Amino acid sequence: SKELQPKLAEFMKEIQKDEIFYEESGGGVTFSGGEPLLQVDFLSEVLDICNKKNIHTTLDTSGYTKWKNIEKIVNKVDLFLYDLKLIDDEKHKKYIGVSNKLILENLKKLSSLGKRIFVRMPIIAGINDDNDHIDESIKFIKTLNNIEQVNLIPYHSMGMDKYKRLNMDYKLSGMEKPADEKMEELKEKFEKEGIKVKIGG
Repeated sequence: SKELQPKLAEFMKEIQKDEIFYEESGGGVTFSGGEPLLQVDFLSEVLDICNKKNIHTTLDTSGYTKWKNIEKIVNKVDLFLYDLKLIDDEKHKKYIGVSNKLILENLKKLSSLGKRIFVRMPIIAGINDDNDHIDESIKFIKTLNNIEQVNLIPYHSMGMDKYKRLNMDYKLSGMEKPADEKMEELKEKFEKEGIKVKIGG
């Protein structure tokens, strides 16, 4: 649209500065935030240009948006990085501030379309590193298609801004980073169920 053109031109100028590196490395552009889908019209236009230039596109999302927003860009994205914080809805409301029903439903729909998906799970000591949550997460992920990888991310390494995607009050300050031994134990649980998993990323 006309009102987006100046911003779009400026944005694409920045992306194209590194175009030679994308070609050499097989890399591309990752859209993250915040939540990129809060600016879905702008995102859609940028993705169109990236697609025309054969630049690989990755979208890093919390999934907390109306499905119609995902529909606008779903066929323009090469890889989705999708956050999965808590399976239990009451815990999700308590710590994140909103229900996770929309998030889980959107992930199911995205998976059913055959899109490439990496699930990213921030692991927070004392919040979601218990066996019940991990078992429920594994059970849920095994119902989905096309989950190529699960990234278990020690909470500390994500940083506050990354975890405040939903623009809610920060409710997780002071939480400890899980021990390396704990992360390895969780990784093994996923691997035993045939799920490709990586710590970090």
